[in-house]
Amino acid sequence: MQDDSTLAVSDGAPADQERLSQKFQRELNAGLVGLVLLAVLEQAQEDLYGYQIAKRLQGEAAGNAPVKQGALYPVLRQLSANGLLASRIVPSYAGPPRRYYRITEAGRAALADWRGIWRNTRDFVDGFTQTEGASR
Repeated sequence: MQDDSTLAVSDGAPADQERLSQKFQRELNAGLVGLVLLAVLEQAQEDLYGYQIAKRLQGEAAGNAPVKQGALYPVLRQLSANGLLASRIVPSYAGPPRRYYRITEAGRAALADWRGIWRNTRDFVDGFTQTEGASR
């Protein structure tokens, strides 16, 4: 059985490449969802529930958001447990009660820090992955 954490030499089969690309996307998303959720809630004019947040992400990505709606809820709960979000439950006439989220002051401070970390990381990665210009 091949371990996904190691890169094996393969014949470049499309299925292997697709599997590796999907794994890379999942790992990348895992670290970025919290940053994106805090940013969405910082920009919101009102408290939002999970489905509204997912729709905003889909709208920004023209329907191709790399984050699945179901993956948002555990991150929302974790951010809330860490005091970065506050939440409240509101009864719904059209279904189960909805949990609405808003960013807290601690969340705003974390978002400011995380934005800086993201920029530094992005710039570092771009320095190695940009293919324009002369090779290093």
